[in-house]
Amino acid sequence: MKKLLITRGIPEAVVDAARLRFDVTLRESTEGLMPDEAAQALADYDAILPTLGDQFTADAFAGPIRTGVLGNFGVGYNHIDVAAAKRAGIVVSNTPDVVTDATADIALTLILATCRRAGEGERLVRSGMWLGWTPTQMLGTHVTGKRVGIVGMGRIGQAVAKRCHYGFDMPVIYFNRSQKDVDVPARQVDTLGALMSQADIIVVTVPGGGSNTNMIDESAIAEMQETAIFVNVARGDVVDETALIAALQEGRIAGAGLDVYAREPLVPQELRDLENVVLLPHLGTAALEVRTEMGQMALDNIIAWDEGKPLPQQVT
Repeated sequence: MKKLLITRGIPEAVVDAARLRFDVTLRESTEGLMPDEAAQALADYDAILPTLGDQFTADAFAGPIRTGVLGNFGVGYNHIDVAAAKRAGIVVSNTPDVVTDATADIALTLILATCRRAGEGERLVRSGMWLGWTPTQMLGTHVTGKRVGIVGMGRIGQAVAKRCHYGFDMPVIYFNRSQKDVDVPARQVDTLGALMSQADIIVVTVPGGGSNTNMIDESAIAEMQETAIFVNVARGDVVDETALIAALQEGRIAGAGLDVYAREPLVPQELRDLENVVLLPHLGTAALEVRTEMGQMALDNIIAWDEGKPLPQQVT
């Protein structure tokens, strides 16, 4: 029976299914593997089911390798140096599709909460400082009919576009590095700057890492309108967090809704101090049904490897 490491707690049904097939070690820590721990895991286990925060850097693959597959729990895999994994003879998979709707739902949650100042309002009520309804209290941004700009028109981007267009009558524009035809009424713009300057609400859905690191930089943020709202459900490293904080502090943009951060779980105090920011603890796929499907998909890829079959969701 091959040895399988599951690096973090995942839904019990998936762990039980894994134990029917593999000799399973389930880490109890909620923190990701450091590079030296990842290296040791690669030397000790036949298969690994990792997730966000496990640092499978190039250095982790430098030593002896026993592992043949990394069945990643999550669609994003920028925590894995896939080139180094490939050189080491390790196949890597992820869990697309099952995360699409849940992540798009969180994007809409952040759009509504940020535009309508829901976080501020809840804090006001909880503080006991709310003095009752008045016509000019906590005036926010009306969402219906606003132009939404989506950065990255993959599965999640298109799911966000459909919700915005069909649910809130929002004109949709999008920036994608390649030409992309979609089945929702939307207009592709040629440059990121064009999107940033034209959209009332910007939603980032691109993968993290690589050339997307700091894609939303100081110059891109400078293109935004003062009334614009920025939402990130992609990865924290896609955004220059320092530049975003400065724009929010100086009132150069109206607000932000964030589910991801550059150095999770560290959230800068400057962000936490801002009233015009909605902060979520990476809830994108945080529904039991979704996380169970993700875990089963990751496990199915590992089983396919064990059976000598192609991985259904192989990324390298």
